Amino acid sequence: MIENKESYLGNPLIKRDGIVQQWDKKDLTEYMKCSKDPVYFAKNYVKVIHVDKGLVPFDLYPYQEDMFKHFRENRFSIVLACRQSGKSISSIAYLLWYILFHSEKTVAILANKGATAREMLSRMTLMLENIPFFLQPGCKAVNKGSLEFSNNSKVIASATSASSIRGFSANIIMLDEFAFVERAAEFYASTYPVISSGKNTQVIITSTANGVGNQFYKIWESAMQGTSDFKPFRVDWWDVPGRDEEWKRLTVSNTSELQFQIEFGNTFHGTGDTLITADTLLNLKAYPPKHILDSGVHIYEEVDPSHEYIMLCDVGRGIGQDYSTFNIIDISTKPFKQVVTYRNNTISPLLFPNIIYKIANLYKECLVVVESNDHGIVVCNALYHDLEYENLYIESAVKADKLGVLMTKKVKRIGCSTFKELLEQNKLEIVDEHTIMEITTFEARGNSYEASNGNHDDLVMNFIMFGYFAGTNFFNELTDMNLKDILYSKRLKEIEDGVVPFGFIDDGRSGVTTTKIAGGNWLLDENDKNF
Repeated sequence: MIENKESYLGNPLIKRDGIVQQWDKKDLTEYMKCSKDPVYFAKNYVKVIHVDKGLVPFDLYPYQEDMFKHFRENRFSIVLACRQSGKSISSIAYLLWYILFHSEKTVAILANKGATAREMLSRMTLMLENIPFFLQPGCKAVNKGSLEFSNNSKVIASATSASSIRGFSANIIMLDEFAFVERAAEFYASTYPVISSGKNTQVIITSTANGVGNQFYKIWESAMQGTSDFKPFRVDWWDVPGRDEEWKRLTVSNTSELQFQIEFGNTFHGTGDTLITADTLLNLKAYPPKHILDSGVHIYEEVDPSHEYIMLCDVGRGIGQDYSTFNIIDISTKPFKQVVTYRNNTISPLLFPNIIYKIANLYKECLVVVESNDHGIVVCNALYHDLEYENLYIESAVKADKLGVLMTKKVKRIGCSTFKELLEQNKLEIVDEHTIMEITTFEARGNSYEASNGNHDDLVMNFIMFGYFAGTNFFNELTDMNLKDILYSKRLKEIEDGVVPFGFIDDGRSGVTTTKIAGGNWLLDENDKNF
């Protein structure tokens, strides 16, 4: 039994600060082996909780050994791993080795929620409690949010927020399940000062796949293409011992093929609940804008004097949360084409009308459709009354609150349906990266659709409004086209073609055909080109 005077605050399993280690030859040899090889350390001295067997030695699988090697050899590592592959526990074991055998180092464990990060730290503490004293440097502090050791190294656990690691430099930053982190892009941007503060700062990012519109996907793709400093490491379901085709068959039979691909297949398809189908999402391609104006307006196509345009606007509060956005769509092309975008979450609703006014005038004084909910009515009034912009869509000139389009449940439902049809039938071309990212995370929530946790849908809402507006008589008159004909002519043709197996016959009359169905004759017009 360890004497209490050597333990940390009465915990007999953790060595306190200030204890002078008395070495024998065997202990010193083991210490040297462990300090040089994290795999040796983990296999011989780390214990983990097994769901069935309880506390057991950490018997690393071959891919986990390779993961340790990958972490040691690369400054920036990103791990895509299937569920229940032990990626998180492997990462924690590696970080524990690093902090025990390296002095004056700081490790940050960051997760979507603070509770999740603290749970990971508690796993590290459990590992520490089962390591012999001669391998422990001694602890200065052990609590739910941090570990501090006598070698002046420490581990902190926190949620991924802009302020979580501000003010200090970290030697290793670990981002766990990064594909599920809320506002991941904003957080990642805030970590650059920490990363750049030292030439050797390491970053370890781990996650399962979660669609194609998040920061994890973006970093992984750039790593695979070799266009970033990150080096990819992948763990597939068949890498895990005990998982074979029979295991896959049973798993699929108890869930679904789609669910299996999402959970275990390392596929970046949509979750299955996205408004737009996975096949369409994967075919969306972003292109750089031709020009970026000082105001932040992205120009993808210059104005064509012979074309007609529509601008759709969504208004944020300007306090760093939701974005004020607009999209200009060329409605003279087939397909309709996104030509201008704007996205800003700090601009005041009082100033937003001036940017709308300037760009709308540039694009032939195009029709402007503003969502009039909340601060939207402020923008509508400023455009119509103060700036005297005449080509503002007005549902009713009698009531002020009828300026623009009020986004009701009905309007959103119609807009979502039409937008889906337009995009999936290649009747609408979208080329802006931010818009595409929002589309890929626009998913079912209850009886409606909205951005997944940590993402935005302000640019998407421009197109939801366009979908609604495109179905109005006003749009038909403006464009001299019937949206129903555009969207459903192909489907009608498919339905009509499906009648062919019943057999068309020639009754001998020139230019006229009939078909016999259920005992009756249908007379078809000779000028009907669909048949």
